Amino acid sequence: MAGKFESIEKCLEKNLPEDELKEVKRILYGKPCSILEFSQDITEESNAKKVELAGYKIHAGPEQLRKPRTVRIGAVQHKIVLSTTAPVAEQLEAIHSRIGEIVKIASQCGVNVICFQEAWNMPFCFCTREKYPWVEFAQSAEDGPTTKICQQWAKQYNMVIVSSILEREESHRDVLWNTSVVISNTGNVIGKTRKNHIPRVGDFNESTYYMEGNLGHPVFETQFGRIGINICYGRHHPLNWYMLGVNQAEIVFNPSATVGDLSEPMWPIEARCAAIANNYFVVGINRVGTETFENEFTSGDGKPAHNDFGHFYGSSYVAAPDASRTPGLSRLSDGLLVTEVDLNLCRQVKDKWGFQATSRLDMYAEELSNAVKPDYKPHVIREGDKNQGQ
Repeated sequence: MAGKFESIEKCLEKNLPEDELKEVKRILYGKPCSILEFSQDITEESNAKKVELAGYKIHAGPEQLRKPRTVRIGAVQHKIVLSTTAPVAEQLEAIHSRIGEIVKIASQCGVNVICFQEAWNMPFCFCTREKYPWVEFAQSAEDGPTTKICQQWAKQYNMVIVSSILEREESHRDVLWNTSVVISNTGNVIGKTRKNHIPRVGDFNESTYYMEGNLGHPVFETQFGRIGINICYGRHHPLNWYMLGVNQAEIVFNPSATVGDLSEPMWPIEARCAAIANNYFVVGINRVGTETFENEFTSGDGKPAHNDFGHFYGSSYVAAPDASRTPGLSRLSDGLLVTEVDLNLCRQVKDKWGFQATSRLDMYAEELSNAVKPDYKPHVIREGDKNQGQ
C-alpha cells in the first residue's frame, strides 16, 4: 500500500464534500495558500518530462516602510534513474541529466532558490554498509563534478542552488562527510555545511560512511534571503533547528531520504513545528521511490535480510512561520514544488508572538552548560525534599 498511495491531499479531495474539505484543510494546514499559476507551455513540458509540478503562494501582510521581499523557492524530489547495479559514472550522468531537465523547468517557473534531496546524485546506499562501489560517488564539495554542473545551472538560470552530496575531503585525509553545498546565482560556491546528527536506527547505519559534521550551524547570505540547511535526521533535534534561527536564517531547507515505515507520521509535523518555533520558512524535501540493491542486508533488528530500504515517500512541502503550509507533492513520482513567499512574514510573526524576546537564552545556556558535565545530576524534586527553591 505504501508504494501505491499517492497523497493525503488527493485522498481528502476524493472523499470529502467541498465544505468539509475546506474546514479540514484549515485545521491541518492553517491559512490557505494561493495557487501559483504557470503557463500552458510550462505545464505541457513538465507533463512531457513526467514531473509533477505544483505551485503556491504564501503571503505576508502589507507594511508601510518595507517593500515585499518576494522569493520563489523550488523543492525537487526524484527517483534514481538507473539500476543500482549500473556503473557509477553512468548512474551519476543519468541523474545529472534528469535533474537538469527539472532545473530548466524551475527556471521557467521563475525559481530563485532551489534545493535537491539528500545525496541527490546517487542511490541512498547507506543501508548496505558496503563501501564499494558506493564511496566512489563521493566527491569534492568545492570542485567535484556535481558541484561544477550545479555552478553551470546556477549561473545560467540566475538561481541559488543547495546541493546535498557525499563529500570526500581530500585535503583532510580523504574523510567522507554528508554535506550540503550552497552555490550562488553568480555560479560561485558560497560555502557548505555538514550533517550534524547521524542516524543509527533501523537500516539507517550511516556512521559506517561518515560521522557527525564539524561546521556548526552556518547561515548563508544570498541575493534571495538568508539560507540554512538542516540535513535529514537533524530535523529530529530541536536545537539543530534552533541554532539556525539564532543565526538569523529566513529559509531552512531539510534535504532528506526517509521511508514510510520509519518516519512518515513525523514528516508532516516536524518541519511545521520548526517553522513556527523559529519564525522562518522550512522546505522539507524527501526522495521518492524504492531502491533495490544487489546484496541483501540486515540491521540487527531481527527482521529477515532484504534488498531495499522500503518506500521513500516524497511528500515534499513548504511550512511557513505563521503555521500555514503548502500541500505536499506526491508520494510516488518525481516532482517540483514552487512556492512564492514573502520573507517579510518572518519578522511579522516574530513581532506578533514574541518568541525571541521571551526565549530566555541565558537560562538555557546555564542549564545546558551544567547538563554536559560528567557529574551532572538531573534537577528532580521529590516529595519531602527540603530547600526546593534553592
